[in-house]
Amino acid sequence: MTLALTLVAIALTVIVVARLSAPIGLPAPIALLVVGLVASVLPFVPEVTLDPEVVLLGLLPPLLYAAAIGTSLVDIRVNRLPILGLSVGLVLFTAFGVALVAHWLLPIPFPVAVALGAIVAPPDAVAATAVARGIGLPRRITTILEGESLLNDATALVTLRTAIAAAGLATSHHGLASHGPVSIGSVARDFGLAVVGGVGVGWLVFMLIGLVRKHLTEATSDTALSFAAPFLSYLPAEQLGASGVLAVVTTGLLLAHKSLILQSAASRLSERVNWASVTFLLENTVFLLIGLQLSSEVADVRASEISLGRAVVAGLVVLVCVLLLRPLWIFPFSWLSHALGRGDGMPAQAAGIAVTSWAGMRGVVTLAAALTLPVTTPQRPTLVLIALIVTVGTLALQSSTLPALARALGVRGPDPREDALQEATVVQAATGAGLRSLDEEPDLDPVVAQELRENAELRVNRIWERLGTLGPGEAEPPTEIRRRLRMVMLDAERRELVRIRDEDEVDHEILSSVMSQLDAEEAALTWNMARAAKVRDAPLLAPDQVRTACEHLTAEPDCAVPSSAEGCEDCLREGLTWVHLRVCVSCGNVGCCDSSEGRHASKHFGASQHPVMRSLEPGEAWRWCFVDEVLG
Repeated sequence: MTLALTLVAIALTVIVVARLSAPIGLPAPIALLVVGLVASVLPFVPEVTLDPEVVLLGLLPPLLYAAAIGTSLVDIRVNRLPILGLSVGLVLFTAFGVALVAHWLLPIPFPVAVALGAIVAPPDAVAATAVARGIGLPRRITTILEGESLLNDATALVTLRTAIAAAGLATSHHGLASHGPVSIGSVARDFGLAVVGGVGVGWLVFMLIGLVRKHLTEATSDTALSFAAPFLSYLPAEQLGASGVLAVVTTGLLLAHKSLILQSAASRLSERVNWASVTFLLENTVFLLIGLQLSSEVADVRASEISLGRAVVAGLVVLVCVLLLRPLWIFPFSWLSHALGRGDGMPAQAAGIAVTSWAGMRGVVTLAAALTLPVTTPQRPTLVLIALIVTVGTLALQSSTLPALARALGVRGPDPREDALQEATVVQAATGAGLRSLDEEPDLDPVVAQELRENAELRVNRIWERLGTLGPGEAEPPTEIRRRLRMVMLDAERRELVRIRDEDEVDHEILSSVMSQLDAEEAALTWNMARAAKVRDAPLLAPDQVRTACEHLTAEPDCAVPSSAEGCEDCLREGLTWVHLRVCVSCGNVGCCDSSEGRHASKHFGASQHPVMRSLEPGEAWRWCFVDEVLG
């Protein structure tokens, strides 16, 4: 009963503190550390001891897996050189830089100082992803940060294992045991085994899960299998002396890459929602637990031969060292990469490099690695406290100031309008393939075919309507009207279901099925409304080129003088209202978009065969080829 109450209390504390800290901009991990520290001195709160095995084996694999399945394998492959430069080169540079400083500050052997450097070197995968996406960094920078934080843990843990062995310390923790004399050959052998073995085990587990998934038809079973995936990868790899981190990351990346083939839509949706909840609880629970045992860590430092003041000063110096070493590596690495013609993926401008340099928040891996130090490690309490100071310091300083730095340097994420343009192109291409497949169906009912074509057209127009301004009188776009009215209908339908349920007229299972359908539809409508509002509220920025121009976009002029300053002449003549305006680049004819009732821009193409039109909305510079259906 005590364990159950403790787990419930932890979960409720995490939820409440995270919810209260969000409006004031305070990172939830920092708030939970403070709450845990305060609670640790209260007499009625039991003393908490965080077992290193729980963190390293129970929390690290699922957190890494959750980050991996949300990362693109294609993006990792494209940006592999900068990612390797940061996940290997920067980790080693930081580890040995911190080791020199720590060896000078503290009475510890140099191998132990290297172990401390390896502990504080790797940025956290979850923290990097959350901050980068939360403040809207450019996708290339976000991809590099995600890839770096996924792969650098392997480098750090191998370095930590080697340093512990070089110091002559014994440990029983998985993944950190090493035997025999340490030499350059043994280090190279261990690193090679960690990489090759980890990737190999991860690939084998991916193949095994892929075979099993082909026979799973229920989303619940598929999601349950995904919960086992990180442990199926991590544990065998560690038993073989390979990198469990790389095994988990490999499995997660490959499963995410093949999810469209191996999983159903329901399974993918279920996995995404469930893993988001798991990540939220696990990541924040770790910081709460660290806070709860912080007072005992401080007591251990006081009981050691190093004073608490000296330990704190050493921790602050190491924190500054960590903050400085990252830009000292990234700036020369980026400039040298571009000078050698191998800089694809790395930011080329100083502003982008600076933002990348300041996005190095530490997290769970640093804390877990510190706790795995053997009990015989010289000045172990001080080293654990230093790791905690670095983690809290980077989270507090970098996560709170990174948004302001990005704004000050003019580093912005992708324009929502540009995203909408690219999405419209992709959806148009996919919808076209779907419609062409209808032509191959024998004995197709023309009524059904027309209904399917209209629904496909609505899906495409829903995206186009996110762009531009509204027509005369600020009227709602057609899809906005449909969405709003459908929400009204859903509310009435749900009230009727509640009445039927209360009167016990229909079996509960049937009602639940109908309610689930309504909930899924409402969730989709709400999501689309939020995305549309985000695009409409964004500044009107002219998007970049999003696709290689076709021959028509290349041959036709960029624009022509609009034939009308009043708007769509056909709409004005027919008494219709347009949504967005387009102009033919060949003759200057002004017509309305396909979301408008008249669809006069498309009708003009049908009559004139002028292939290219341009948006006539303020601040938009994109063009569209009717022939090749290409955006430029």
